[in-house]
Amino acid sequence: MSVEVTRLASGLSVVTDRMPHLESATLGVWVGAGSRDEAPDEHGISHLLEHMAFKGTQRRSARQIAESIEAVGGDLNAMTSVESTAYYARVLKADVPLALDVLSDILSEPAFDTEELRREQNVIVQEIGAVQDAPDDLVFDRLQETAFPKQAVGRSILGTPETVRSFNPARIRAYLARNYRAPDMLVAAAGAVEHKAIVEEAERRFAKFVGPAAPAPEPATFRGGTRVESRDLEQVHIALALQGLAVRNEALYSLQVFTNVLGGGMSSRLFQEVREKRGLCYSIHAFHMPYADTGLFGLYAGTDESDAPELMRVVIDEVAKATETINEAEIAKAKAQMKAGLLMALESSEARLGQLARQMLAYGRPIPLDEIVGKVDAVTIESARAAGRALIESSQPAIAALGPGKGLESTAAIAESLVRRAA
Repeated sequence: MSVEVTRLASGLSVVTDRMPHLESATLGVWVGAGSRDEAPDEHGISHLLEHMAFKGTQRRSARQIAESIEAVGGDLNAMTSVESTAYYARVLKADVPLALDVLSDILSEPAFDTEELRREQNVIVQEIGAVQDAPDDLVFDRLQETAFPKQAVGRSILGTPETVRSFNPARIRAYLARNYRAPDMLVAAAGAVEHKAIVEEAERRFAKFVGPAAPAPEPATFRGGTRVESRDLEQVHIALALQGLAVRNEALYSLQVFTNVLGGGMSSRLFQEVREKRGLCYSIHAFHMPYADTGLFGLYAGTDESDAPELMRVVIDEVAKATETINEAEIAKAKAQMKAGLLMALESSEARLGQLARQMLAYGRPIPLDEIVGKVDAVTIESARAAGRALIESSQPAIAALGPGKGLESTAAIAESLVRRAA
C-alpha cells in the first residue's frame, strides 16, 4: 500500500492511500471527539453538531452543500461514535479539491442558523423515537448505560429529546471550539489522490483549527448491573456484557479470535448450539468494542419469552466451555475470517479510508497490513482461551433485557448467577 502521512505545524495529521487503478476517491475529516467528550448537560451535542454542519455555512446554504457534491455525481455523509466524529465524501478524482472545499467549509464556517437548528433538533427527536421503536437497537443503548452508569461513555449517542432541544448556537459553537482542534483532527484520503496535493489543500483549508489538544475525557469504569424493561413485544431482546479490552491492549487480537469463535458467524459455537441444535432463537451473536481505555464484550439474542431462561443457561455454558475447549481448527477459521476481512477492505477506497482513520486515531500511525496479519497469526489456543477466562473473571456482568412478561427479572438473575459461577 502507498500510505503516506504528514503532520502539519498546527498538529493536524494528513494521511493518504493512493490507489492508482481507481478513478474516484473517498476523503474525510475525522475528529477524535464523540459522545464521551460531552459534559452531562451536553448529552447529544456531538451528534447534533454533526447534523448541523450540513445545514449551512457562510458561503453555502444547506441545499447548496448537498447539491455541490451531488452535482458531480458524488455523495456526502457523516457519523458520530463514542470516541470520534467523521465527515466524508466520495467523488471522481477531478473533484477532489471540491470535496475538500466543502468538508472544510462545513467545519470552518458553519452558520448554525436558529431556524435550521430548530428543524434539525426535531429531526433528531424523531430519530430518538425510531430507536425507541426498535428494541433490537434500544437494548444496546440500555446495555451501554448499564455497563457504564452515570458516565459519558455509557450515554446514548443521540441524546434525549430534552437535551437535544436545549442546545442553542452558542452552546454548539463552544463545544466545537473546545473539541475540534488540529492535534485531535485528521484529514484522510484514499483512492485517486496525490499526497502532496492533499497536504497543500489541507494546510490552506484547515488553517483555522488551531490550539492545543482538547481536554481528555473522564476515564471509563465498567460497573455492570441489570436493567429490565417490560414491553409489549413479540420477543425478548436480551444482551449481556463483560468488561473488554482497550484498543492498545496486547491481548486484543486473542480476544477478537475468542469472540469470533464464540459468536462471529453461522458456524460459531453460539449459532450452532443455540439456534441450529436447540432452536432457541432466530438471531444471536457476540461482539467486542474496544475504546481508548476500556472495552465492552457482549452477547445478544432475541428469543421467545418462554425460551429466555434456557437460552441464557446455554449461552453462559458455551462461554465457559469455550475458555477450556477452543481448538486449533476453530482458531484457524477465526484467523482466516479476520484476515479475509482485512484484505477485502483493501478493495474499497471507503473501507481503506475508515481503516486508516481508525488506526491514526487509536495508534497515531497507520498499521501496515503485514503487522496486523502477524498479530492475528500470533494468536494461539492458549492465548484465546486466556482472553476468554479473563473476561468472565473481570467484573460483574451488565445485563439489559426488553420484552413481555414477568420472567425477564428471573432470566437476568440466571445470567448473572451463571456468570459468577463460571468465574
